[in-house]
Amino acid sequence: MMGFLILAFAALLTLVLLWLTRTRGSMLTLAGAAVAFGSAGYALQGSPGLIGQPRAATERPAPIPLAGARHAMTGQFDYADTWLNMADALASRGKTEDAARLLQAQVARHPSDYKLWVGLGNALTDHARTITPAGRLAFERAAELAPGYPAPPFFLGLAEARSGNPEDAVRLWRDILADAPADASWRPIVEDGLMLMSGGATTAPSPPANKQIGS
Repeated sequence: MMGFLILAFAALLTLVLLWLTRTRGSMLTLAGAAVAFGSAGYALQGSPGLIGQPRAATERPAPIPLAGARHAMTGQFDYADTWLNMADALASRGKTEDAARLLQAQVARHPSDYKLWVGLGNALTDHARTITPAGRLAFERAAELAPGYPAPPFFLGLAEARSGNPEDAVRLWRDILADAPADASWRPIVEDGLMLMSGGATTAPSPPANKQIGS
């Protein structure tokens, strides 16, 4: 089960990145299959370390960055994005604890910025290699600050998926699509994630007419 989730999560993140560069159709399918094949060796070895322990840079490759998906859902070039990019850079060098501490300091200074809370949830999940109570609270706080915005539930779904809870990810993403406008620029990211986690058998709900949602 865990091996499947590792493969699914790796493929999902690749689909997100490929979507952001407009790689779609058969190339998207082929690329997802290639990532799954390339990840198989890692999955068969099992998950290194204990849940909740930081990831050592010498024991794993750099994590796949989530910045592309975050930019698509929350925008960029603002105060929060500056600190989130710094945290991404730290995490890419294996310094996941430093990334989490950096964002903890920033949410303490700017407790009303939902983007920082989303970033903190991602950083805590990345550091622990699973969703933690603190990470869950960060995503919940982001959702309280930005009701109706897609980023908090989407990244909470990613955290649930990588923690062995694919059903929770599917539920969260279905709820996002139920309220999403048909022309939302980030909608294909959620649809691709939902299709992957549900084995391609799920049909996305039709968007309501003329309903707006936060970008």
